[in-house]
Amino acid sequence: MEPDREPLPTRVRDTPALPDDYEHALDRGLVQLGLALDTDARAAIDGHVRLLLAWTNAINLTAIRDPAGVATAHVIDSLSVVSWFRARDAGHGIQRIVDLGSGGGFPGLPIAAAWPGAAVTLLEPIRKKAAFLQTAVDATGLADRVAVVAGRAEALAAEPAQRGTWSVVTARAVASAADLVELAFPLLEPGGVLVAWKRGDLRAELAAARRAVDALGGGALEVRDVAVDGLDGHRLVTVRRTGRVPDAYPRDPAARRRRPW
Repeated sequence: MEPDREPLPTRVRDTPALPDDYEHALDRGLVQLGLALDTDARAAIDGHVRLLLAWTNAINLTAIRDPAGVATAHVIDSLSVVSWFRARDAGHGIQRIVDLGSGGGFPGLPIAAAWPGAAVTLLEPIRKKAAFLQTAVDATGLADRVAVVAGRAEALAAEPAQRGTWSVVTARAVASAADLVELAFPLLEPGGVLVAWKRGDLRAELAAARRAVDALGGGALEVRDVAVDGLDGHRLVTVRRTGRVPDAYPRDPAARRRRPW
């Protein structure tokens, strides 16, 4: 019989402090992004990371267990979108963000901490991970503007009150760009944007994504490099919805597997 496991912490103060190399890696990345975090945002991000590292042996939230590696590969990578947010928000208010397949909370939680003007929903189908996300949201003081939903994008898009209402859909390490277009476009308001975190050779993936864009009413696709040490080859793929999305989308996962883009 296995020994009883200690309860997982639900408060930041019950987790180990982060080491100096985490602080240095995060500070270095923020400088390269040209991003300054206020005290509350930094505390929320650090608290999230502390809880992530304390929980991950139990439910495998991240393969990266080194705090400095988490700072660069997860937190800074997530925050690389903020400069794009700034440019877009000047003409198009970013008020509602939904993060697909949030997992351990990236990119949704760092975005919520750094971009306080938007309401953020973390969508995660695996209930154990959704439970972690709710714990992190409550413990880091973000519950007033961050919601956690244990569900899938297909189900959210089927709700009339949710379809076509989101300013931005984010997705990191979730699915192919084409599948993300199919999942995101029905959720986006006209002119809304999907932001997908990608890396490596994207030529075939982007060709499929463009086919999906055309089928879902049209849109504009752009790729932006992430210029941060330690994130070589990382890119942000942004796709703006411009047309009317047919009611038949998104298809269920089995249909997408049978007829990929």
